[in-house]
This record gives sequence, C-alpha cells and structure tokens, in this order.
Amino acid sequence: MEHFIWNIDPVLLHLGPLQLRWYGLLFVGSFLIGVYLMKQIFVQEGQNPDLVDTTLIYVLIGAVIGARLMHCLAYEPDFYLSHPIEILKVWKGGLASHGGILGVVIALWLFAKRYRLSFEWLLARITIPGLLSATFIRLGNFFNSEILGLPSNAPWAVVFERVDMTPRHPVQLYESFAYLILFIIFSLLYKRLAPQTVTKLFGGLLLITVFSVRFVLEYFKTRQADYVTTLPLTTGQLLSIPFIVAGIVWIVVNLRKPPKTL
Repeated sequence: MEHFIWNIDPVLLHLGPLQLRWYGLLFVGSFLIGVYLMKQIFVQEGQNPDLVDTTLIYVLIGAVIGARLMHCLAYEPDFYLSHPIEILKVWKGGLASHGGILGVVIALWLFAKRYRLSFEWLLARITIPGLLSATFIRLGNFFNSEILGLPSNAPWAVVFERVDMTPRHPVQLYESFAYLILFIIFSLLYKRLAPQTVTKLFGGLLLITVFSVRFVLEYFKTRQADYVTTLPLTTGQLLSIPFIVAGIVWIVVNLRKPPKTL
C-alpha cells in the first residue's frame, strides 16, 4: 500500500541568518486572527476593543512561558533540571499544550485583575480565538514533522520522510481537525446562547472538550516523555485529567452562582 509522503521543508524562507518557519507563521498568524475576532466580540458586547492588543501581549507571554515550563518539567525533567539554562532556549523547540493553556489562564486572570474585567467573562470569550489558534498550531506541528503518531497501515497514514519511512497516524491533523470542529461549535453556541450562559459555561467546556480530545489522541501518539511510568496512562493523559476535572468543577460552580458584572 502506498502512503502519502510528507517531506516539506519546515523553513518557509531563509533570510540570511534568519529563518521564517511554517510553525512560526501559523503560530503568530493565528494570534493575529484571534485579535481580530476578540475585537469584534469586545465591540459587540460594549467593551473597549483597544484592550485586546494588551490582552494579546499577556496571552503570548503566558502561553510561551507556560508551555515551555510544562515541557521541560513534565516531559524532560532530568535533562532540564541538570541543564537549567536550556529552559530559556525556546527557539530549540519544546512546548507543551497543557502548560500553554495554564499559562494563558493565569495571564488572563492577571489581565482581568489589572483592568477590572470579569475573569470568567474574558476567559469565556477567548475560547473562540483560542480554539482557532490551537487548530493552526497543530498544523504547524505537522509542517515540523513533530508529535508523531504510532505506526499504521491505514490508507490515510503519512510517511514523515524527514524522520523515517514508517507510515504513521497523522495525529497532528487529527487534533487540528478536532479543534477546528470545536471552534465552529463554540462560535455557533456563542451566537445562540445568552451572554450570561456563555460566561458560565465556555471556560469549563473548553477544558473538558480540549483535554478529552487530547486524552483520546494520546493513544495514537508515540511516547513524548523521556521516562516511563508504571501507570497505564501516558504523561499527556495524566496531565489532561486535572484539566477535565477543573472544567467540570468550573461549570458546576458557575451554574450555582449569578454571573459577575463587568
């Protein structure tokens, strides 16, 4: 059986000593589209759209710091604790989505506190551009031939020639497509639900759905941590469980209290 061969150069342009990578283009591009979407939401709900640019700065910093620390401490702790200066070398790669989302949540809490907005309101609205960003980022992983799937003989399996000649599950595309579907669902719900309901539900729904997807797709991924546990779950699955539980708690708690005003 012939399989699709993926061997595209992850570098889009070489600009002297600098490189423009597909991953970086998709990462930054997704955040810029997210800014546009958030400004539309802010205007629609009577908030100052100029605050969105500042929100982007908080979110980018939170996402990068959180994702980097989670990767270093949860997936390769032995190496990075022995070489702590390497934690700062983000350009070498190594970002974990669990930490990225946690970093974004903390950044949004700090932003909401600083500018006197409702944290629940803000988090609920940013779920929509956040899901779109997740879609683009996983496409970036596909261009980088990273986060590889397990070997497969399925007709849609992909050979990542820059890695080896083994047909594998394109888990990056599975995850990207799942996030795209969630983006569409959340966008439709946002238009149909009352603003108070969106505020109560969306933060928790994001955690439940995104990390449920991540939990399931871990069964199709190669091991990413540099150690093996005695548990039947991967590191990614173990990290997903607290987020799913937090999402359930979020919804239960918010349904039992009146929404906060901005």
